[in-house]
Amino acid sequence: MLEPIVPPRPSVVALAASLVFLSACQREPTAASAPVAEPAQTPVVTVAPAPILDRASLLQAMDIAASAFAAGQEVAGASLAGRRFVVRQAFGCGGPAVNRPSQAGLATVTWSEDRESAKLTLTPGDWSQSALIAGDAETWEAAEGFWLARPWLRVDTCPAIQGGTSPEAPSAAQTMGLAAVFKEGGSRTVRRNGRAYEATLRAEGDQPLMPSAQGYRLVLEGRMTAFADGRAIRCRAVDADQRPVCIGAVQLDRVAFEDAEGKTLSEWREG
Repeated sequence: MLEPIVPPRPSVVALAASLVFLSACQREPTAASAPVAEPAQTPVVTVAPAPILDRASLLQAMDIAASAFAAGQEVAGASLAGRRFVVRQAFGCGGPAVNRPSQAGLATVTWSEDRESAKLTLTPGDWSQSALIAGDAETWEAAEGFWLARPWLRVDTCPAIQGGTSPEAPSAAQTMGLAAVFKEGGSRTVRRNGRAYEATLRAEGDQPLMPSAQGYRLVLEGRMTAFADGRAIRCRAVDADQRPVCIGAVQLDRVAFEDAEGKTLSEWREG
């Protein structure tokens, strides 16, 4: 004989439902807290381009080197050796000169006798036996020098002050420059051996030649190299009351003459 089925009491049913609900609540946080795999990130390497030295930054470095030399100190920081440079400087700002001999290491503009043409000229100085180069004579076969005219002027344009200056006025003593150095057996493409860089400006048509009122630009381009001590700039002074003369050792890649607007008038390249 079958036993009668007795339905569960309401309190038991309520308790069972509560347990099921609590169990579900306890499982939800566990599922939500499971770690989520993040996609792998590709490493990014940023390579900054090597800064190119211009006239202002090169003159600033030479100012620091001159001060350190005069104070008997070493120049802190990395050497400039290996850095590229593009230096422009103005010349012929007072107009072409008449029968003025060029000064080694400085660019000049001179009239022809009939004033129908003008010649841009730059003869590098022979610095091979100078006191600044002599200590590295065994390393370099030759050194040709270029002065950085008006080293107090950081811009590559003509100075605003023109009064009291004539094209025939003598140049002040030079204190900063670049020495293009050449190893024995190395390339001789831009080596001049006493020859000048020259370019002639002629009138077009029947119009007389009108030289640029803003002068012309000499462009020196290449890479800094190092003296035997590993530095790219070397300074010397005759005595304590004179400004040290500082020069940078360079490997020259390009020399050019430009007009004031940047148009290339003539250029000489390595290779």
